Amino acid sequence: MKRRQFLKTGAFAAPAAALAAPAVAQGKIEWKMPTSFPAQAPGVGTNATTFAARVAAMTDGQLTLKVFSAGELVPPFGVEDAVEQGTAEIGHSTPYYAASKNTAVHYFSAVPFGMTAVETSAWIRYGGGQELWNDLYAQRNLVPFYSGNSGVQAAGWFKSPIEKLEDLSGLNMRIAGLGGEAMRKVGVNAVLLPAQEIFPSFQSGAIDAAEWVGPMLDQAFGLQKVANYCYVPAFHEPSAGLEVVVNKDAWDTLPAHLQAVIENAADAAAAESLAQFDYFNTVAMQQLMEQGVEFRAFPDDVVAALKTASAEVLDENAAANADFAAVKESYDAYLALARDYAMAVKVPTFTQRM
Repeated sequence: MKRRQFLKTGAFAAPAAALAAPAVAQGKIEWKMPTSFPAQAPGVGTNATTFAARVAAMTDGQLTLKVFSAGELVPPFGVEDAVEQGTAEIGHSTPYYAASKNTAVHYFSAVPFGMTAVETSAWIRYGGGQELWNDLYAQRNLVPFYSGNSGVQAAGWFKSPIEKLEDLSGLNMRIAGLGGEAMRKVGVNAVLLPAQEIFPSFQSGAIDAAEWVGPMLDQAFGLQKVANYCYVPAFHEPSAGLEVVVNKDAWDTLPAHLQAVIENAADAAAAESLAQFDYFNTVAMQQLMEQGVEFRAFPDDVVAALKTASAEVLDENAAANADFAAVKESYDAYLALARDYAMAVKVPTFTQRM
């Protein structure tokens, strides 16, 4: 897929299943579903469109979801607001795009030096994560579902090598989430841009460095055309979750079997997304290396400084927000167990790989 096909907001074609004609027949339901991402973008966009297609297929058209690409119905960072307000019945995003509502939602997207995708899924499903997430979103009349994960991301693209901590100082960098807060502590001017703005901002020099997702999506968006150094792994996103959110009032109107379809379609989308990212990241990384891209790891002093900064960010947020502190306690408790088990079975943990 060529980058220009999905970088222009509003130029995307959602799949036929997601664009079913408005329902007029009795018993047919059509919901609007905006996503925070270009609908045809690999991984993040297709997570939304395949979810919508599954819902339509599993209900034999009784429930269809009309997918709106980023910016078509609402701004990319406004999906949860739109669902909360009833502008759309259902939405697709990543929780930390709504962190201004409650910083605790970061734990359902990504935490620096935190859980892998497999560990995140385990915590959400069995470790109390889903219950905490439900309680947080109930505050805004939302029902959340885990719908995917990118796995370990890349730390970012840089025009010059990062050989010491001082090389980060003063850089304008697109970087998301708590990692952006940690980067600010080491001298980076961290900015959050929606997907469509990353490449043009990087190309124009408005930003000096760019973190997006990983080889598959970074290649699709053309970041290798601007910079030659890609740093891996991402200290700030050892995994990054995607979500489906439903307006609680709309949810309550659905019969139980349609509620079950949404839940199971989200589960299926989650499994597919991780496989997609794992497979195509490896393919894209090889292609990028053949094109001359250098994949590097941050020097030890940079990693050490980012660990310290990340710990400070987490502690500061916990002190400022009781919800953040409560979720952090649950998350950290399982993360400690997961690391102990990983060491026992001799599987390197994410932190050991940094």
